[in-house]
Amino acid sequence: MKLVNIKINNFRGIKHCNLFLSDQVVLVGDNNAGKSTILEAIDLVLGPERLSRRPVICEHDFYAGEYLNKEKNPIEITVETVLTGLNEEQLLHFRNNLEWWDTASQTLLQEPPPEETDREEVVAALRLSFRGYYDAEEDDFAGETYFLLPELEDGKYEPFRQKDKRICGFLYLRTLRTGNRAFSLERGSLLDIILRLRELKPRMWEDVLVQLRDISVASDPELGIAEILTSVQKAVREIVPVECADAPAIRVSQMTREHLRQILTVFLGTGTFDSAGKEYAAPFNHQGTGTINTLVLTLLSMIADLKQNVIFAMEEPEIAIPPHTQKRVISSVIGKSAQAIFVSHSPYVLEEFNPSQIIVVDRKSGELKGYPAKLPPTVKQKMYRDEVKRRFCEVLLARRVLITEGRTEYDAFPRVARHLQTLNPHTYSSLESLGIAIISADTDTQIAPLGKYFRSLGKTTYAVFDKQEDADCEKIRSNIDHLYESSEKGFENTILKSISESALRRYVQSLVDDELWPNHMEAVDSQNDTLKDLREKLGKFFKSRKADSSIADCLCMCEIVEIPQYILDTLKAIRASIPTALSAAESFDTDETALCEADE
Repeated sequence: MKLVNIKINNFRGIKHCNLFLSDQVVLVGDNNAGKSTILEAIDLVLGPERLSRRPVICEHDFYAGEYLNKEKNPIEITVETVLTGLNEEQLLHFRNNLEWWDTASQTLLQEPPPEETDREEVVAALRLSFRGYYDAEEDDFAGETYFLLPELEDGKYEPFRQKDKRICGFLYLRTLRTGNRAFSLERGSLLDIILRLRELKPRMWEDVLVQLRDISVASDPELGIAEILTSVQKAVREIVPVECADAPAIRVSQMTREHLRQILTVFLGTGTFDSAGKEYAAPFNHQGTGTINTLVLTLLSMIADLKQNVIFAMEEPEIAIPPHTQKRVISSVIGKSAQAIFVSHSPYVLEEFNPSQIIVVDRKSGELKGYPAKLPPTVKQKMYRDEVKRRFCEVLLARRVLITEGRTEYDAFPRVARHLQTLNPHTYSSLESLGIAIISADTDTQIAPLGKYFRSLGKTTYAVFDKQEDADCEKIRSNIDHLYESSEKGFENTILKSISESALRRYVQSLVDDELWPNHMEAVDSQNDTLKDLREKLGKFFKSRKADSSIADCLCMCEIVEIPQYILDTLKAIRASIPTALSAAESFDTDETALCEADE
């Protein structure tokens, strides 16, 4: 079974979303783009334990926190999913709820003639929905899941119950939070799921509760607590002379089966030994983060082996796991599941997926869109993995991208922006704080193709480049949102002609003092060389040192008034193009679990 389409309305930071998914998917994008919200929405529909939580939803789960409209009528959260790839057991169980999905057009067939369902690209599908709303009569929030076929006579739909969800097989691993309860016996924990899949029902609850209730706490007379309790008993007897307050004692009491489920957990050896030589064991959730993740993934593999045709949704599998293990995790999960849906910020995870399986998530004013990454321009399939990690990964994860003509600008602009922010934070900001990732086009002819590519992924594009011919500049202009053209040919010339003389002489002297001036080049004298000679010698030096950030080093030694005006104006303009504060709708999405939902 796999999820091929999800529509979300009014859930957290998503006003509307219509997303199509492939067999294996990794969702990428900037923070607060809505990636985790997508997984949470899927869990609302398919998660077997999700609707058993109280409350199912809360005020913070509604888009912009609004659950009533101006007429005080409820605004509904709706999530609609389409599932295909049903196995024989699922086809039989859901036979009265099946519809037909055209994989070519990615649409449901609307009352087709029987022969339409025989086409190879048409497959059986299950359409399910979640509806969340404010119930005025109960003064509480409610949620329900149901099949969208058939529609009953009263206009309602057949409920999609917990036992139906277990047959579907959806598992959602949140970032570490599931790890904190994975080895407990709490309902919905990974260990509980494994026990249920193996049809094991341990009959231990009553025995444990009886044992706990027989334990007397603080009965030692030297502690004084028993004496106080006896005094309380005597005082009560003076008012109510019956045996209702007989034999007061402190015990491990008031526990129920549900309490035990929540507090029982597996202890694991820590590798340390006490003075008696006995290994000390600590609760599972007190282990190292990497150990927790590895063990949780082991449990997930066991579940996948026990239950075939499962859908895994996993958030940030890379946390506290080294790169080689990240690759093994991805490979293992994909190999054991009908569909795997990941949220990740790791280049080692991204390079395990084809571009069409990477969905770049972008959200503006509540409208969330997903763009398949596709192959970047000039990158061949056989070189894709190296290129995505070396050049493209950071940009795929950001909302805004600055394309530089070459490596020199790629090194200089982010460093100078950080330097200027330190000198004057009221006027300048680092590119990182503005949410801008940077990439080098390596040549001016690739600026326009890269701009077109990143625009197609919903990115806001910026570009800095040398003086161009009018026709070339127009190509760039048609594919870049914000472009900044230098008045010079060659970034080195821009720097040498515009930077202050004092800064040039100071930088040259630092090179001499640090013995960094190349022996094979003409000697340089920061005090006696003319400005023209200094520029000429430094020009040759910069061209020979394009790969070692020498221009960036020079600029970061400058005061603001010494830095070329082109750089100052460009960085000011970039900052001015970005709102200083996100709108309420943009900032509302926590991209995590609901604020009202307890940590797991």
